[in-house]
Amino acid sequence: MNIERSPLAVAFPETPAIGGATPTVARAGYKDWGRCDLTLVELAPGTAVAGVFTRNVCCSSEVELGREQVRLGKARALVVNAGNSNAFTGYRGREAVEAIMAQVAEHFGCEPSDVFVCSTGVIGVPLPQEKAREGLSAAFVSSPCSWEEAALTIGTTDTFPKGATSSAMIGGTKVNLVGIVKGSGMIAPDMATMLGYIFTDAAVDADFLQSLLGAASENTFNCITVDSDTSTSDTVLAFATGAAGNDPIVSVESAGADAFAAALHDVCRQLAHLVVRDGEGARKFIEVAVSGAVSDASARRIGLAVANSPLVKTAIAGEDANWGRVVMAVGKAGEPADRDKLSIGFGGTWAARDGQPLPGYDEAPVAAHLRGSEISIEVDLGIGDGRATVWTCDLTHGYIEINADYRS
Repeated sequence: MNIERSPLAVAFPETPAIGGATPTVARAGYKDWGRCDLTLVELAPGTAVAGVFTRNVCCSSEVELGREQVRLGKARALVVNAGNSNAFTGYRGREAVEAIMAQVAEHFGCEPSDVFVCSTGVIGVPLPQEKAREGLSAAFVSSPCSWEEAALTIGTTDTFPKGATSSAMIGGTKVNLVGIVKGSGMIAPDMATMLGYIFTDAAVDADFLQSLLGAASENTFNCITVDSDTSTSDTVLAFATGAAGNDPIVSVESAGADAFAAALHDVCRQLAHLVVRDGEGARKFIEVAVSGAVSDASARRIGLAVANSPLVKTAIAGEDANWGRVVMAVGKAGEPADRDKLSIGFGGTWAARDGQPLPGYDEAPVAAHLRGSEISIEVDLGIGDGRATVWTCDLTHGYIEINADYRS
């Protein structure tokens, strides 16, 4: 399947090396493609880990095991398989994951529980153990690669590698963060996105890292949608190697905790936006800003109702200023709303105010805004102080073409 690079793609950023995190890639041959499809990241002993995972009840063995492992708070390696999700594969799927964990643990001299495994791709096909074994053997002797190469290798229908970086000062020590993510379709995260990984050389207590990652995910990964489908494999993991040598961050009272939390949130937000920019068939990046709701949670649910509406998304794809479709989506969200207080706008121009078309409304500036690639929709419910912002993309023929041909 030949997929055109997204017109919303952005260049991979310059990323610093992260002490204690060494990525390599290899070709396991999970699919008939001429590229690497197995990523291995060696992590320094003592690396702390945190994770958020899908709530899809048909999740993969990788997710089930990851949930158990992350409670232990330590990691020594990460393995990512691309082209096969290993989901809905029963005991054979779990055996494949456990075999990978055992092989990597033996190589690095650690516990199998210190090895995190993720897989992405076609559902319902057991991961070929022999290919995984040979791919790992090749990765063990491969030279370290760049984060951009790692980002390319974890992709499936992605059209460009996605990465982000940030930094923070902890006392007098600078710490760096680098994140990579894959995701293009089956995106409506519930505690995570498709597959995302954040690496930092900061020393951070695992429990505190977990709380920070959960909070950051809530307003970033959990505020994006491409097609309203939640994957069986959604996972975001954060690894803190401690190589920077800062005084460990153990709570909100620790020096630099606020700065690190802000940097982590920044990386998560960048990665979340990149997933939307690579939405399957996407031509427009859409921000839905909701205000005046009864609560922030209600505002987010309303925003996602708008962002997930096929009628809204196709109207944006067709550059049609049909604000009535936004009204419909708000009304179906199941959240408190007052028709006679509702206001709708596009790109800073209000089309309707207080439940009716704005007198003298000129559609020309809205039409001009919709011809661009960066679209904003404003919804003001006028009944409270709750607000939220969510991000999505338009729905085009390209989405159908990609997914109709996915297994070919």
